Amino acid sequence: MASRRTFTADERGTWVPFAALLELLPRQLDAQLLRDEGLTHFDYFTLSMLSVSEHHTLRMTELASLTSATLPRLSRVVTKLEERGLVRREPCPGDRRATNAVITQDGRRKVLQATPGHVANVRDHVLDALDAEQQAQLRAITEAVLARLDPEGRTMATHRDLPA
Repeated sequence: MASRRTFTADERGTWVPFAALLELLPRQLDAQLLRDEGLTHFDYFTLSMLSVSEHHTLRMTELASLTSATLPRLSRVVTKLEERGLVRREPCPGDRRATNAVITQDGRRKVLQATPGHVANVRDHVLDALDAEQQAQLRAITEAVLARLDPEGRTMATHRDLPA
């Protein structure tokens, strides 16, 4: 029987603050977007992925992969966005079994309207807390961890070059 390994003091000193960040940052991102635009961060991310995609359209399965969501979670969010007129579903022309999500003009306006506040929030709470060297280190650390969590490169961060 393998012995259980516990954290070293240094590992715990790294993990505990990081775990706190994983809890606090999503709340901060949601709070600003909900207050200013009535969107959760996941709503915004979904709209963003559609807005930067070719023809502003993605298969639901690809959109789920890019947003790191399960198909049922994404389907619930897309339904909510559909009800607000921000997204619509269409049959996939090349595969009758598949469904596409398409961002509407209102959805494009909404994501464009939400972007400045979101960027300011991210800068205020993350990027401005770090100097250029720390930002490069964070990028390298994040890429190393993502390579283990997403070895197939399915999420937006690992799937393709990020849009400017």
